[in-house]
Amino acid sequence: MKRALISVYDKGGIVDFAKFLKSINVEIISTGGTLKYLKENNIEAIDIEEVTGFPEMLEGRVKTLHPSIHGGILAKRKEASHIRALKERDIELIDIVVVNLYPFFEKYKENITFEEKVEFIDIGGPTMLRAAAKNFKDVIVVSDKKDYKTIIEELNLSGDVSYNTRKTLAGKVFNLTSAYDGAISKFLLEDSSEYPEYMNLVYKKSKDLRYGENPHQKAAYYDSLLEEGTMNNIEILNGKELSYNNIKDLDIAFKVVMEFSDIACCALKHNSPCGVALGRDNLEAYTKAYECDDISIFGGVVAFNKKLDKATAEKLIEIFLEIVVAPDFEEEALEVLRKKKNLRVIKCNNKPISTNVLVSVDGGLLVQEEDKDLIKELDVVTKIVPTEEELKDMDFAMKVVKYVKSNAIVVARGGKTLGIGGGQVNRIWAAKEALERGKGALVLASDAFFPFDDVVKEAASHGIKAIIQPGGSIKDKDSIKACDELGISMVLTHIRHFKH
Repeated sequence: MKRALISVYDKGGIVDFAKFLKSINVEIISTGGTLKYLKENNIEAIDIEEVTGFPEMLEGRVKTLHPSIHGGILAKRKEASHIRALKERDIELIDIVVVNLYPFFEKYKENITFEEKVEFIDIGGPTMLRAAAKNFKDVIVVSDKKDYKTIIEELNLSGDVSYNTRKTLAGKVFNLTSAYDGAISKFLLEDSSEYPEYMNLVYKKSKDLRYGENPHQKAAYYDSLLEEGTMNNIEILNGKELSYNNIKDLDIAFKVVMEFSDIACCALKHNSPCGVALGRDNLEAYTKAYECDDISIFGGVVAFNKKLDKATAEKLIEIFLEIVVAPDFEEEALEVLRKKKNLRVIKCNNKPISTNVLVSVDGGLLVQEEDKDLIKELDVVTKIVPTEEELKDMDFAMKVVKYVKSNAIVVARGGKTLGIGGGQVNRIWAAKEALERGKGALVLASDAFFPFDDVVKEAASHGIKAIIQPGGSIKDKDSIKACDELGISMVLTHIRHFKH
């Protein structure tokens, strides 16, 4: 007779699976709450204490950590010395291990004490799973309740589970336990200011995507199991499923508007803002953002940082957009937006909280802190001092330039971007691109220092009256001198915002 060890925290589907095992003459061993649950459902099971001859102790911390359990799991069936060793110690084989773990992922995010979280670190469960997974040729290991159906089908069909399925099930165990251990590692190291020796990524696949940036590229979306950020707490209120590119654009567009406490709107295309504005209401903010670049916004993403109203929704549906995103929507606004069945309408329930940026390179991973800081200090370095209105627009433009691909220049006036130049290989090209479209702008913001005074001269020729930039060039004096000669104020922030 074959034996199965069942010990599960999540008991969904376990009754039916256990009944199936009993129907094919599999003896069941169980523990604690699982044993009680099975018996309540009229499923006969052996208490693990009868197998180990040792009572559960230390408030349940020790119950399966015993040679009678791990010997039965780890023994190689075709190795005579293993079988002989078991017989000498009166240990029986365990052929199926069904275990899921204490919910540490969930408890990590709950508002409970450190000590309470520690008690949800599962020790016996991962140990049994890893043992069974190592010996997968002889032991069927089940860590995911979604696999009950596959195992039942194979056992019904051939009386056994195939090598490939056993191997896949074992792989899923180590995939799970590596993430589980990663979460525990993050929990215990969270007070450390250093990046750890090993990078643990604790994410769970939310869904497969139709494709990646292009149709020939496979893609999937994974949710963080440890952080309740923006993208793992969204609601799709209308339209098609989000694509790979949609998710990237949505992330940046919402981050831009959430930089502001005033009512803000961001129009974004190809992961870069094409129009950003503040307003007395959503409609004014949107209208100003639209006016910045009424061509690029077509087929783009429009984000708001306040609840969306009907009047703004009516304006939005006048053009083709891929996504409209806001922290909330009036019901009347939703009725309007839903007139366009393919328009993706996204409600973001959480503010952006990311602490790190991860970028893969061939054979490695770059990790850095999110660019949270905006200005280190406002250092007026010219004879002319910017006005209060100019200082407000400098702050506004710098918040936008932080999300524009380097080299990046933003020109603005009255809480409205008038021209955005980004992704250029030199700063003068980015400046010309922004200034040529930014007629009437009074303020210019740059993500990095000016290596020459050419940007200042170009800005002056387009009527710019105030410039904000990080400074730090060995030729800063040239740019400051040019500003003084051309009647422009300049403020240095002493912090740059490269975005490659």
